[in-house]
Amino acid sequence: MDKKLIQETLKKLKETAPKKKFNQSIDLIIVLKDLDLKKPDNQVDLFTVLNYERGKPVKVCGLAGPEMAESSKSDLDFTITTDEFVQYQKDKKATKKIGSKYDFFVAQANIMPQVAQTFGRVLGPKQKMPNPKGGCVVPPNANLSVLKERLQKTVRILVKTAPVYQVRVGTEASKEEEVVDNIMTIYNNLIHNVPGEENNIKELGLKLTMSPVIKITAAVEEKKGKK
Repeated sequence: MDKKLIQETLKKLKETAPKKKFNQSIDLIIVLKDLDLKKPDNQVDLFTVLNYERGKPVKVCGLAGPEMAESSKSDLDFTITTDEFVQYQKDKKATKKIGSKYDFFVAQANIMPQVAQTFGRVLGPKQKMPNPKGGCVVPPNANLSVLKERLQKTVRILVKTAPVYQVRVGTEASKEEEVVDNIMTIYNNLIHNVPGEENNIKELGLKLTMSPVIKITAAVEEKKGKK
């Protein structure tokens, strides 16, 4: 992947997209090919820590037993203690609401069976269950402040049912070099986890929240055609 390709596409995206009164997200779209996703070896599920944040705060909810409750309430955005689990078992709407509101869920390791029983039906399909791969299943004495800081730069690269991956890599207000670096990091981590590496990439594109997709190669090809 050539950084210049990304820079040219990013420039064209910002120049041609309709202006909005809010700070739009920049999304990277990767379309893959020649992958039989019915085979587990062809599926991708990994957490990658970027060098830069993605322009908008990542919200983290703690699911805590008595030992972790205090630090969770102090360091994370919201905390649900085991004493409160029964409320969410009875109120599926409340569970769906927190499932949509928070990006990551961090759980105390020794209460994971209760977490699964209470929140699994909602968080599971959303791919938001506390995941040890992302460092989100922790001992009671974990440093949650450090974890939350790391999660601000963490993305989950998940390709299991469809050969398309889309993720926010920054916003209109983000520095260009940071957006480009995030794109490169995600791309490199993805290709190193599919059998054919770059040969499994069909198409790459960028879009703003309210814009169509611009293919990363199209911006450069158009520029060459005008010369």
